[in-house]
Amino acid sequence: MSDHLLVERQGAIATVVLNKPAAHNAISIDMYRDLPGLVADLDADKGVKVVVFRGAGQKAFASGADISEFERERGNAEAARNYNEHVAAAERAIEGLTKPTIAMIHGYCIGGGAGLALSCDIRFADERARFAITPAKLGLVYSLESTKRVVDLAGPSRAKWILVSGQQIQAERAFQLGLFDELYPVEELEKATYEFAELITTRAQFSVRMGKEMVRRVVSGQLQDDEETVRIRNSSFDTEDYAEGVRSFLAKRSPRFTWS
Repeated sequence: MSDHLLVERQGAIATVVLNKPAAHNAISIDMYRDLPGLVADLDADKGVKVVVFRGAGQKAFASGADISEFERERGNAEAARNYNEHVAAAERAIEGLTKPTIAMIHGYCIGGGAGLALSCDIRFADERARFAITPAKLGLVYSLESTKRVVDLAGPSRAKWILVSGQQIQAERAFQLGLFDELYPVEELEKATYEFAELITTRAQFSVRMGKEMVRRVVSGQLQDDEETVRIRNSSFDTEDYAEGVRSFLAKRSPRFTWS
């Protein structure tokens, strides 16, 4: 695994750290290559219930792609296509995690950093954060999948504004546009992020993951229940966590869920 990707664990919360603080956590091709395998391991680990993605330090989530690699990895059309395949695979892997994902955004969230953050389920940011999607500054075209993530959050006309301008968006405006879900002072962001992650770990995990799956289906265009969604909903009644939820509700106590 890339030396610039770290995995830290605290109870049922895993944190993936983009660890290149001297370069504002710019994302290298090796980091993109390694992310799908790393994410798959976390998804398979029953001890992990929530995954937080962050950059090292407080200056940047990620400032974009590593420009020191640009000529070697993206200097011609064939290399650029290969590079984009690795980017897309990393973003799909994060989006496809069955467990909830939170991007904790300190400072810059630009280009490739924005792509990774948008692949997460939820984005918590600090008040100094800056967000930008920059293909129009490089003569590139954003992929359909990546574009859809922007449209789903900000709407079509605002997504066009973001894409055609490539401008940096200040934290408050990004929050208003729906790109960020929560906004905190710099010194409060980490505490708030992990408190929310910890809250998720106390909930019924079958409900958490299947709720995420239902949202995925809605965003993908499904409008009515089908056999699979009915099966998912009805199967929740067979879980021990449902029985525990009923018992705790009737006993007026906090539930002790065990499904992982």
